Amino acid sequence: MIAVDTNVIIRLLTKDDPKQHKKSLAIFRENIVFVSLTVLQETEWVLRFSYEFSTNDIFNALNSLAGLENVEIENPNILSSTLELYSKGLDFSDALHLAQCSHCEKLFTFDKKFINKAKDNKICQVEKP
Repeated sequence: MIAVDTNVIIRLLTKDDPKQHKKSLAIFRENIVFVSLTVLQETEWVLRFSYEFSTNDIFNALNSLAGLENVEIENPNILSSTLELYSKGLDFSDALHLAQCSHCEKLFTFDKKFINKAKDNKICQVEKP
């Protein structure tokens, strides 16, 4: 098994550098690939800010990547919950934070948008301290 950094996934998904895309494609075709949650978090950020991908396009790209037979996600259940929350309007990082709090009663934040968007989630109560 090998692991990849964000830039390898970005080249795979965007095809913006043909030479690096070819290498990234070979990595994913020839190996069992481990992808950490932090790499996915950074990937979402780069796709959103640098490539101006829509939320739907990012959701589809990350979901497809995670669904590849030879890709092992650090914690697939956390990613699944994150993507579900993300698809409902939460910021990806906030969704990831919340998805990791299933064992907690509350998640405190000063971020009013996060509180508002997470009000109906079933994972953990998000509120102002």
